[in-house]
Amino acid sequence: MKRFERLAHIRRLDPVADAVEIYRLSVAYEFPWDYARALELALYRTYAVPSIGRLLARTAELTERTQKRYDDTALLLDSIVEHGFAAEEGRTAIRRINQMHRSYDIAQDDMRYVLSTFVVTPRRWIDTYGWRRLSRHEIVASTEYYRTLGRHMGITDIPRTYEEFETLLNAYEEAHFDWDRQARQVSDATLDLMASWYPRPLAPLLRTATLTLLDEPLLRAFRYPAPGAATSAFVRGAVRTRGRLVRLLPPRRMPHFARQNPEIKGYPGGYRVADLGTRPVPGLRGCPVRHRDASAAESAE
Repeated sequence: MKRFERLAHIRRLDPVADAVEIYRLSVAYEFPWDYARALELALYRTYAVPSIGRLLARTAELTERTQKRYDDTALLLDSIVEHGFAAEEGRTAIRRINQMHRSYDIAQDDMRYVLSTFVVTPRRWIDTYGWRRLSRHEIVASTEYYRTLGRHMGITDIPRTYEEFETLLNAYEEAHFDWDRQARQVSDATLDLMASWYPRPLAPLLRTATLTLLDEPLLRAFRYPAPGAATSAFVRGAVRTRGRLVRLLPPRRMPHFARQNPEIKGYPGGYRVADLGTRPVPGLRGCPVRHRDASAAESAE
């Protein structure tokens, strides 16, 4: 198989009717590393919305059980990618996702925004750092894939096109990204987790490297100092160089799913999809959104 042969196959498929197949080919064959990083960033962005970050902090899943929450999220989403929406594994994963979300009072607007990060962030990441840009077929198929996931999750008023998802994401972040102390704790715990995957002496360097890959609104919302221009240029250049090197390699012949990633560390003996995920925290249904003036008052403490 030649380097662009699979892309030619994708372009022969119907981006709506064959959305699941196209998305699986893109995720598991063409861009497995890039999709893993992009979906990490997609979920991470959501912490900067205080109503989301505060709820995650109060459940303690991402501050006290960070690795497990990371593993469970990746594996549940991975089960749907690998097996599809109709297979037993996919249906079980969706059921667990819905059981977790319905245990809390999560606004439809927040759910819709989270869905938009899954659509938009991978396209932006791959177009910047991947070995090639996503084709229009892949963009449409990814959009249709997450529209289907959103319907299974009971999300209402789902955008119809990639462009509508992008407009939603941009507007929601402009309106809602803000400082919150609890959300910052979730962010710090996530950065610590990512650093823990590598030798301990490298942790400070890895944290700085990760910050260089965040955009200015995220850095501002979490009040992280912006890395220096030279550091940012070096790290971003290194990730782009990786993509260029991948382009020179033979195409992947076997699929690589998220369950095969070395970052998944919590289930060395295997797992059952039905056992993944969180269970409701007694007495916790949701976190009311504070206004910006309340956040500002907190910042003055």
